[in-house]
Amino acid sequence: GLDTTVHGPLRLGVLTALQLDGPHDFTALKKRLGAADGSLGLQLQKLEEAAYVRSERSFVGRRPKTTYLLTKKGRSALAGYLDTLQRLLAAMGRRATGGEG
Repeated sequence: GLDTTVHGPLRLGVLTALQLDGPHDFTALKKRLGAADGSLGLQLQKLEEAAYVRSERSFVGRRPKTTYLLTKKGRSALAGYLDTLQRLLAAMGRRATGGEG
């Protein structure tokens, strides 16, 4: 039941950063996650296609700047993903202490 759109490490990192700290521009996300331009760009595109994030493009001087924001759908997807992980961990903990296996 894990949302595979959220599940990728880089996508999970993006969603978590946006949830915890609010909007980030591409460069800030790249530095925070230690990601290469191409990888981060691809994962952001997938998150935008799923409507989990949205981008706002602007110019600072003559330089383009893209800022990413977590959408309501993205916030809900992240919460659902974390809830599913918690349930999985709890179930595994019960098995480990219940003597099954």
